Amino acid sequence: MCGIVGYIGAEPVVPILIDGLKRLEYRGYDSAGIAVVSKDKIFIQKQLGKISNLEDSLKNTHLNSTLGIGHTRWATHGAPSVVNAHPHTDCSGDIAVIHNGIIENYAGLRQELMAKGHVFRSETDTEVLAHLIEEFYNGDLEQAVRYAINEVVGTYGILVVSNKQPDRIIAARNGSPLLIGIGTNTYMAASDATAVIRYTRDVVYLDDGELAVLTRDQYITKTIRNRRTNKHVEKISFDVDRIEKDGFDHFMLKEIFEQPQTLRDTMRGRVQAENGTVRLGGLSDHLQQLLDAKRILLTACGTSWHASLIGEYIFEDFLRIPVEVDYASEFRYRNPVLDQDSVVIVVSQSGETADTLAALREAKKRRAPVFGICNVVGSSIARETVAGVYIHAGPEVGVASTKAFTAQVTTLIMMTILMARKKWMSREEGRRILTELEAIPDKISEVLKESDSIREIAKKYADSRNFLYLGRGYNFPVALEGALKMKEISYIHAEGYPAAEMKHGPIALIDENMPVVFIAIKDSTYEKVLSNIEEVKARGGRVIAIASAGDEKISEKADHVIFLPETLEFLSPLVTIIPLQLLAYHAAVLRGCNVDQPRNLAKSVTVE
Repeated sequence: MCGIVGYIGAEPVVPILIDGLKRLEYRGYDSAGIAVVSKDKIFIQKQLGKISNLEDSLKNTHLNSTLGIGHTRWATHGAPSVVNAHPHTDCSGDIAVIHNGIIENYAGLRQELMAKGHVFRSETDTEVLAHLIEEFYNGDLEQAVRYAINEVVGTYGILVVSNKQPDRIIAARNGSPLLIGIGTNTYMAASDATAVIRYTRDVVYLDDGELAVLTRDQYITKTIRNRRTNKHVEKISFDVDRIEKDGFDHFMLKEIFEQPQTLRDTMRGRVQAENGTVRLGGLSDHLQQLLDAKRILLTACGTSWHASLIGEYIFEDFLRIPVEVDYASEFRYRNPVLDQDSVVIVVSQSGETADTLAALREAKKRRAPVFGICNVVGSSIARETVAGVYIHAGPEVGVASTKAFTAQVTTLIMMTILMARKKWMSREEGRRILTELEAIPDKISEVLKESDSIREIAKKYADSRNFLYLGRGYNFPVALEGALKMKEISYIHAEGYPAAEMKHGPIALIDENMPVVFIAIKDSTYEKVLSNIEEVKARGGRVIAIASAGDEKISEKADHVIFLPETLEFLSPLVTIIPLQLLAYHAAVLRGCNVDQPRNLAKSVTVE
């Protein structure tokens, strides 16, 4: 859950490292540091807090080096501090290491190394790597890194430099993302393509168990067992402006407002409304496995789990296939029942989520076909699944996911229609549904026009300590996602429930200080939800209703109403989530919270 970047080339390295770290700051932001090899010495600078603090501390430092590594941290072992910030060095300060991941056996290794005379300065697991490399170093940095990582258990994406061999960067990966950027006599390494796109679009993605050596003349990739590998060079598809704020106050707000275009991108070239069908090239060679499935299991974390819940409703509704949705973090620990008739679909924005990858690998061990839905081209999930679909949401920088959620739901809808058309659905029915799906971006645009009025509602409740979100059917997962957004960025405690479950406990919490958000559109559960609203009002609760345009009945019952354009019931989550994203955003801004980088959270959760 940290960001790492390295550079070797002809340009001054410090500005490049700082620029890369700023683009990676959403991955971790409690501290940052750089290690620069300069005049056969390693210069290290570390600071607490934002990258700007590190940048300020370097203003009066003049380094002519063209080789270095940088890191932005999200703490796992050891509290945020300058000492615990990366890079970490060996006893002599001749070797510097930055690391994304967790070394599970660090405590035992630390004791062994201390017994041999190594002196540790930090509380981190990462420092073990620096001392292990020192222990194995005999003039060959690459070999020392290879020997060291054979001793560790856990996940890592690491970059290593040494003033004893000041002409190279060693990179290695196991379970944490790492790519190599290829320029003209310039090579970079990073945990995310956003760090290198300003300098090159050509990248290779390291696989688990691979190591790379970067010099000014070339890059070489190998297995940890020292066998050369040939990597396919891929092109970064997005532009630099996709990772800029483009006039918005925050990335999150920009990404909320990007959703109409995001969904058009997700559907482009895939939805064939005139023919009433969908074309998903990533599934074409393996579609029959999905069609033959007697059971589907979706597994994911966080926002992707909520999208998967909506997928469960859609798959079961249209395909009549039993579906389960598992937290990926629990999947491999509960001895799941899988057989040849089961299909597993893993869902992740980054394609690198550690728990989701672990679930993927567990399913593969049990010989289940595993499909993927993810956003990042070349990610681990994309490479390790039998087939899948990219959601094409573009870079999502805000830690709280917004446009990836709606793109994931849209992708699950497209998969459903594709399979239903193969099984039973008529062309006319497919055309009716897909015509309405293509209209969703315009309906989202209509909702986005209500941002200012939603901000006025947020003003009334920004000081609340608790929120309750209630929905039924397809909009129960939306209630969960709305509550998660409020928790993530405003730090207001919020819970989502099926509306009928309110009577089985949560109703005890309702009083005049409890705002309750109801998703109360005119669908098959509408009358039931109206009854639930009455129950809240009878106990003094304040009701914020998400309702269908023109619904006068609900205006008589709710304290505040946000009206939405109507759509098909199973498409409604794509519209109902938008005001909940905006409500959370405005509440967070009004409370003075760091919207794009909420405390304790990181964008890509690459540790278990």
